[in-house]
Amino acid sequence: MRISVLELFEKAADLPEEDRATLAGLLIESLESEVDESVEGAWKEEVERRVAQLDSGAVETIPWEVVRARLLQGSSGSDN
Repeated sequence: MRISVLELFEKAADLPEEDRATLAGLLIESLESEVDESVEGAWKEEVERRVAQLDSGAVETIPWEVVRARLLQGSSGSDN
């Protein structure tokens, strides 16, 4: 018997958060048929740059709760 997408989602939603995140990543990866090495390299460099900014204190993070509240209010949180 084939399981429906809704049934599969309901089962996956019961997984612990870390397992759901892993499953989501695996599903997204399964949609990518070809890997563009130049794009992968560019993403790697960007991630390394951003991590270095965070580690050095050059940028400040914004808690998800604040970002979510701003999005739900339709505000970018800036005056421009």
